Amino acid sequence: MKNIVILISGRGSNMEALIAARDAGNLPVNIAAVISNRPDAQGLETAKKAGIATHYLDHKAFAGREAFDAALAECIDGFAPDLVVLAGFMRILSEGFVRHYEGRLMNIHPSLLPSFPGLHTHQRALEEGVRIHGCTVHFVTPTLDHGPVIIQAAVPVLDADDEDALAARILVQEHKIYPQAVRWFAEDRLRLENGRVRLSTALAGSGVLISPEIR
Repeated sequence: MKNIVILISGRGSNMEALIAARDAGNLPVNIAAVISNRPDAQGLETAKKAGIATHYLDHKAFAGREAFDAALAECIDGFAPDLVVLAGFMRILSEGFVRHYEGRLMNIHPSLLPSFPGLHTHQRALEEGVRIHGCTVHFVTPTLDHGPVIIQAAVPVLDADDEDALAARILVQEHKIYPQAVRWFAEDRLRLENGRVRLSTALAGSGVLISPEIR
């Protein structure tokens, strides 16, 4: 069984989805630790209640990004993870950190990458008038919100949508596809080939989840 370490900065709703999938027997991993860059992150208490080791390293206590990332990597490596999972970890990671975990650092982003990298994705999607929006799980590279795509979920953008309504519908899909992506990794069903993710031929379907509203 593979070890994973989850990084959070706040409530950690995607972390909660991973814990729920583990507890339901649908995610064959050991969640070795949850680590935050904020001592007041609500998700730390949630993880403690689930019996998971928790740590925090306040990034404000470090001289710079590289110093914080070095301390963070040392903390993470103490748990010997096979995979590091970013679940609302609101820090731009240095290239050295990303390279250290190359091929075993996973993130979820609330857009259909490569569209709308960065922040405020839902508002930007509404402003651009796109009809399909969604979320993406990908392996992390040094370029922000970039890297080989593992799975995406698409939802329609409705005429009545505001930012909150669209975000809420996409969050439901995030909580489905992140456990799926981590499960594929845990079962050794993902491989990187020429910068793209390939799913094992043993898998049914593909790395795309389409919301029922647009089928």
